[in-house]
Order: sequence, then structure tokens, then C-alpha cells
Amino acid sequence: MKQSLQDHYAPKNECFGCGPANAKGLRIKSFVVGDEVVCTWQAEAHHEAFPGVLNGGIVGAVLDCHLNWTAAHHLMQKAGAATPPCTVTAEYAVKLRRPTPTSGPITLRAKVTESDLDRAKVSGTLEAGGKICATCEGLFVAVREGHPAFHRW
Repeated sequence: MKQSLQDHYAPKNECFGCGPANAKGLRIKSFVVGDEVVCTWQAEAHHEAFPGVLNGGIVGAVLDCHLNWTAAHHLMQKAGAATPPCTVTAEYAVKLRRPTPTSGPITLRAKVTESDLDRAKVSGTLEAGGKICATCEGLFVAVREGHPAFHRW
């Protein structure tokens, strides 16, 4: 697949972190690469906490969305479905290991570590300047009809 998961499965999604349709959002693009999902993203000056360093909340937002798409893709593959289920974050924890420089590309990597029929645990990293700047662990759950996120993509 040459398109990102977001562009292929959810072109009208308006999520702040990953929605292609959100002109003011972060608009990350996640791609399946072997057994992991990878995103390369470039921060802008208005994403900074102070000159040259990415805001910690933005770090959390891009990791949350990237890990969520990793879970959705995994659950789709596991079920043999043509489209991913709508998944939401049940919990996630970010460890900020060092300041994230904004002078170059930022790479997100994620893998599913455990899964059931409707949920997946995912582990990920945020790398910049050749170093891991943050790590994240999360649990993402497929929602059913009646949930506000159902059919958002």
C-alpha cells in the first residue's frame, strides 16, 4: 500500500493527530513496514515548547494516534476484514526520555505486543536526531455501534 493507513482508510477523518481532513491538525501518516508501523513526521515551530524542542503534549498526541492506527490495522488483519475497526485509546502511558529536537524528521515506530478479538496492546517509540526521545505503551479497543467514535472513518 503506497498510501498511509490514514489516507487509505480514513480520508475524511478530522482527528487532530492523524486526520487527513483536519487542516489545522498534525496529520501524521502511518505506513506498514514489515512487522511494524512507521511514520516520519516533521514538526513546525508552532509545535514547540521552546525554540528547537517539541512540546510534550504533541509528543503524546502523535504517539497516541500512531499506536492507535497500529492497533486498528492489526485487528483488521487478524479478523481478515477489508477495513479496520474504529478503535479508541483505553489507556496509554508516555515516557519522555529526552528533549525531542524539531530541526529534523521525527520517526514513530510501533508494534502490537498482545491482542484479543477487539483490543490490542501496542508499544512504540519516538525518535529524533538519531535517539529515542520518548516511548509509549497503550491499550486500544474496537468500539461498537452507539459509541461516538463508531464509523468515524
